[in-house]
Amino acid sequence: MPFVLDNSVVTGWYLPDQATAYTEAIATRLENDKALVPALWQMALANVLKTACTRGKLSLHAARQILDALGTLPIEIDASTPGQRQLFELAMRHQLSSYDAAYLELAMRHGLPIATQDQPLKDAAMAAGVDVL
Repeated sequence: MPFVLDNSVVTGWYLPDQATAYTEAIATRLENDKALVPALWQMALANVLKTACTRGKLSLHAARQILDALGTLPIEIDASTPGQRQLFELAMRHQLSSYDAAYLELAMRHGLPIATQDQPLKDAAMAAGVDVL
């Protein structure tokens, strides 16, 4: 079954200090499944990689290789962007950032479980009736 993939899981695939058994399990699941991400995922991913490079955690070459590798995975970027009011209301209701609300909204809209290492997002998903992998 497809699932919504939060960037907190993806970072565990290439930053050792973010890697967990959970991030490995989700990577394994992606071998036979597909993930859906909001459009902002691209910006968040680029920012995390840029920050890792700036802090010396990744080389520029390694970051480019990561982007190439991620581009081969079955990760679909959702083209629909919810309205600002909808994201605001969801963020306020669950005390989330608007970025995390975008992941939650996507999971709710498609009736999909979510993969995340972010505890507030996990809590919000459970409160909203969204399964957490």
